Amino acid sequence: MAGEDESQFGRKLVENRFVTTDELAHCHKRLDELNQNGEHVTLEDVLIREGLITQSQIERLNRSMDDDSMYRPAQQIPGFQIMSKLGQGAMATVYKARQLSLDRIVAVKVLPRRLSENQEFVDRFYREGRAAARLNHPHIVQAIDVGESGGYHYFVMEYIAGETVYDRLQEAKVMDEHEAIIVALQTARALEHAHARGFIHRDVKPKNIMIGEEKEVKLADMGLAREISDYKTAQSEAGRAYGTPYYISPEQIRGEINIDFRADIYSLGATFYHMVTGRVPFEGSTPSAVMHKHLKEELIPPDHLNTRLSAGVAEIIEAMLAKRRDERYATTKDLISDLESVAKGGPPFQARKKLDPHMLENIASSGVTVSTATAEDLDPSVREEDPRRRITILILSMLLALSVLANLAFLVMSE
Repeated sequence: MAGEDESQFGRKLVENRFVTTDELAHCHKRLDELNQNGEHVTLEDVLIREGLITQSQIERLNRSMDDDSMYRPAQQIPGFQIMSKLGQGAMATVYKARQLSLDRIVAVKVLPRRLSENQEFVDRFYREGRAAARLNHPHIVQAIDVGESGGYHYFVMEYIAGETVYDRLQEAKVMDEHEAIIVALQTARALEHAHARGFIHRDVKPKNIMIGEEKEVKLADMGLAREISDYKTAQSEAGRAYGTPYYISPEQIRGEINIDFRADIYSLGATFYHMVTGRVPFEGSTPSAVMHKHLKEELIPPDHLNTRLSAGVAEIIEAMLAKRRDERYATTKDLISDLESVAKGGPPFQARKKLDPHMLENIASSGVTVSTATAEDLDPSVREEDPRRRITILILSMLLALSVLANLAFLVMSE
């Protein structure tokens, strides 16, 4: 047992009242005598010989020390009592803790010591804290404090009792459509708040969306968040793909400088796709293979994988996952509008605005004669009683009729 570990072991013995300080001092003295006489023994051996502790008690104490070692970094943070470990990733470890001053439960994210020596990681860690602190929304995990103590950098945030969307998908594989719509809608509202304040999240994915015990949705982890106006950081990251391969947007893959809110819409679309189909949009044997498919491969429509899926949800997802960002939603508010409409049983008006012009162009350029086609004939799912839809159908019918007349006139003139 190394000196530091032996010292900690001795403190644990006294704290747990296995021995007194005098008995521990006696055992240390006896240990030195035996080692000087050429008998190589440990403090544990001496304690057992002296009849102060048993082998099974030592094993239990060592297991307790192993558990404590996980929490040692977090124990350096003054004002917080660590309760348990919530999770660990490549970038940080998150603990459940009690904030002593306010007697409330919080989550504490701690940067590992090895990353604390890398200024780039430290800067990114503090950017996350500052970004979260500037956002105040019921669907975003609230920032509480950020700082450094004992060589460890920490970020204190709101604790959410519940699970992530990733956890839910691990259990159920496919989420109920209505629940998935609500998760996407509340996440979109969180993103709208961030976008309005000049931030893009850049890492929207199932692991970063929390579902609380009261079914409230919270967007977490601003670790890759960036201010749109932060051109210096954008230039330093140019050409590098920041994000998670299964959910990353094409423009992030290309390492473009002028990333905007539409990257988040794409990532939320990929998450929405995963929720309702049980599969990520694109799969591959390596991260680079997956990202190549985001750039080049045609998306399998979500309602082809889940035939019970409504046409409205499928249309929204396909609009969100357009490879060209100009073909995605023009604003986050437009996306929210469509999600709200579909949640109430209505159609996604904004998504269909993008589809209808392309549909008419294709019909007109094909030279096909259409005399009685209506929007209902082209897409039966739009049939409903909404007066606005009837007006839209009428306009579409008129445009189709004009297209037919133009084709006929062209044919007559060419003869």
